[in-house]
Amino acid sequence: MKELLPLVKSFIKNSFEVILDLKWLIIGENALLFSADAKSMYMNIDTNTGISNISNFIEANRQNIPPNFPTNLFGQILRLVMENNILTSANTTWLQLSGTAMGTPCACAYATITFSHYKNCNRFPEFAQHILYCRRYIDDIFSIWIPPDTQQEATW
Repeated sequence: MKELLPLVKSFIKNSFEVILDLKWLIIGENALLFSADAKSMYMNIDTNTGISNISNFIEANRQNIPPNFPTNLFGQILRLVMENNILTSANTTWLQLSGTAMGTPCACAYATITFSHYKNCNRFPEFAQHILYCRRYIDDIFSIWIPPDTQQEATW
């Protein structure tokens, strides 16, 4: 799943990428910087919604994914992992019933892609013209907002 992360429009590998981006970005005087943290993101991703977002993301990026990518098998395995996560804590064993399957190798990428696809399809379209720059690392977001009266071209 990590191979899909570079297809996420606002994805960064680390904070050094943000520093390099900002070094060359021309930011107007009226620009506003903001950061955000998605509170309890992992726990709040409904499994059906998450898997649907991943499937939609794959379809939306089909031209950038190898043609032999096993989409159906990938979806089946992802559902198996998300619906059957067993946790142990303090000598007890639990079946995780909701949210991202914590502790699994795919948890970060799953949450990143799910949240990003949801955001890009449902939240950002109405605001995109005002966002000069937007990068996110898992659930942390850094953006530059341009007020409506001082537009610049977006670079995200």
